[in-house]
Amino acid sequence: MSFQGSIQELPVPDIIQLVSVSGKTGMFMLIRGPERGYIYLRNGRIVHAEIGSVSGEEAVYALAIWATGDFQFTPGKESEATTIDKTNTSLLMEAARRLDEWKVLARKIPGVDHIPVLKSRDLGEPVTLSPPEWNLVIRIDGRKTVEELARATNSNSFDTAKVLYGLVTSDLVDMRPNATRVAAPPSSPAAAPDAPAARAGSGSASAAGSPASALGDEKKILMILCTRVKQEAEGAIGESNLPGIDRPYKQALAEIDRGRGVEAVRDLIRSTEKAISSIRGPAIMRVFQEKMSLVMQPKV
Repeated sequence: MSFQGSIQELPVPDIIQLVSVSGKTGMFMLIRGPERGYIYLRNGRIVHAEIGSVSGEEAVYALAIWATGDFQFTPGKESEATTIDKTNTSLLMEAARRLDEWKVLARKIPGVDHIPVLKSRDLGEPVTLSPPEWNLVIRIDGRKTVEELARATNSNSFDTAKVLYGLVTSDLVDMRPNATRVAAPPSSPAAAPDAPAARAGSGSASAAGSPASALGDEKKILMILCTRVKQEAEGAIGESNLPGIDRPYKQALAEIDRGRGVEAVRDLIRSTEKAISSIRGPAIMRVFQEKMSLVMQPKV
């Protein structure tokens, strides 16, 4: 059974079910503009999938929400790799669940080809971030797309978009289109059927997209992160206005103002850890260190 057609007429999950019930072995090639995705079946069971650098289950979920494009099934073509252990039913149920969530995420995250940009905030304004948010914020540079940030944090586009949704909702991040990409990537919420349209950012497009604005926003968010480090340190020690905490904090702010990036925050954390250990001992230092551990991870 060799066949081909349009994804708009026959959605990907329906295509997979149609062939899987027949017990066929072969390969689906899915085409959308310049993109190519592949799903391999063995005796009707999905055993491998890939799209770009993504493979396995995540590739199935990315391809399953394509709303446009074409497909072609080539019988008998097998994959040497076996990256999927789940049943077809489990895979398609998870794909359906993610599609429903994408429809919500699309209100803030137009697509994984979009670029998150840090927004300006007052330096004294408190910021509360979860560890996944910390891990993501320090890698937002105004150039990486959602998809690229997912790779940089060893995550997937879906989970990265969920973290970004909270950051956008908290008014810490804006989303802007990536002018260098023409086609939406496979796991884009914009590719989901009936996904709500979303606008990139709430401010002036020219101001948000300018390099000077992005650089200024990056400085401000790094300074806010430094303030958070100081607040966590003072909370761990139980005192404020300590020279061992204040001096490295002020030095980090000065270095960021002169153009140094996230390494200034990392150095502040290291200096603060030593100060806490000296003042309250290694046990309290380790509690602080655990909170800061994600920030200390090297950039990928």
